[in-house]
Amino acid sequence: MRDAYHEELDSIGDGLVEMARLVGSAIGRATTAILDADLNLAENVIEGDKKVDELHHDLEAKAIALLARQQPVATDLRIVVTSLRMSADLERSGDLAQHVAKLARLRFPERAVPRDLHATILEMGQLAQRLMAKAAECIITKDVDLALQLEADDDAMDLLHRTLFQHLIDDRWKHGIETAVDVTLLGRYYERFADHAVAVAKRVVFLVTGEHADEIQQDLPPEIQA
Repeated sequence: MRDAYHEELDSIGDGLVEMARLVGSAIGRATTAILDADLNLAENVIEGDKKVDELHHDLEAKAIALLARQQPVATDLRIVVTSLRMSADLERSGDLAQHVAKLARLRFPERAVPRDLHATILEMGQLAQRLMAKAAECIITKDVDLALQLEADDDAMDLLHRTLFQHLIDDRWKHGIETAVDVTLLGRYYERFADHAVAVAKRVVFLVTGEHADEIQQDLPPEIQA
């Protein structure tokens, strides 16, 4: 019975890794769709979000069943509860990738992103994908040091978001209000996606240590925090 129990716990972790990989791929493909006005790719991303939702619901069902049947305590309880929260973060990440793809579909055959902002949006998409790949690695390895690094990595996304905003408020902006709204939304989607990747990593820290990542960071010497 205990072997079956731990197999179920492991399957929850496997589901989280699969979700992270799916949403990481989705944000990468959605970025290509928005920059290239690729309708087929956008539709593929939108349809693919159903798989993420299915995994989320399946993981929820498994976790609730474990709570009901096994009544786990201590570390096992922390694993189940934290996994539920990570699953919610990953499901929301999938929604954000879908939002990018839906914007590409909405503006097709036009491109939603002006040519002079392509490099910034591309970099945001690539960074979002890398952050989620790191979050997946954290789930697999339970590497607390790697998980703590993600918040620092997210600073790069915040900088890109500010760069995007500077373009929007520049007096030389010539792309109109509709495009400004599109770019504003895109910046928010990528920023929130990165925030969810960081949240997943922070939950890994809590899962492993029983302490919140922010509390651990405060205890580190400044040179290590940096």
